[in-house]
Amino acid sequence: MGVMRQMGLIGLISPIRFWGGHRTTTPVLATAGTVNRERRTANPQLLVAQSRSLCNVVGPMEAPRLQLSLLPDVLAVCRLEPSDPIPDWATRTGFFSVSRTRDQLSIVCANSEVGDDVRASRGWRAIKIEGPLDLDLVGILVSVAVPLAHAGIGILPIGTFDTDYILVRDRQLPQAIKALRTTGFHIVD
Repeated sequence: MGVMRQMGLIGLISPIRFWGGHRTTTPVLATAGTVNRERRTANPQLLVAQSRSLCNVVGPMEAPRLQLSLLPDVLAVCRLEPSDPIPDWATRTGFFSVSRTRDQLSIVCANSEVGDDVRASRGWRAIKIEGPLDLDLVGILVSVAVPLAHAGIGILPIGTFDTDYILVRDRQLPQAIKALRTTGFHIVD
């Protein structure tokens, strides 16, 4: 991963891919606008989007036909200091997520519970991938992320033991639902 970050790597292209008319079984690393044909140690099962602008998922993976549901609350993504206690307001509603690192305490919760004095990005909606899903499944998140990226919609994913949630901006929700339905996902509002 360190090598990938140092190279400014955008994605790892699947090992079976046609480049310039030539078939290769060597993993091909792609950066924004360029192709690096050097051999690198890579997990051949790893399939990721080539770049946010191109979003070409390659290889044998078919997009799973998952059922998605839209959670009702408008959410806020909050940043607190890493030593701050988890505030009571964060856990008052049905959906919330708390992550603590050495750098910050990050809370996703109902926008209506967050005071004006809290540093927050407001106006997010959560799309739930209906589960439970096996933790070893591959490609679930990317199957949802790629159509959204094609539509120019940024996401904030949240993973739990049973499933994943995709947060999108409330103002982009209609476009997100359209992009996912066009791809074949069933979304329960």
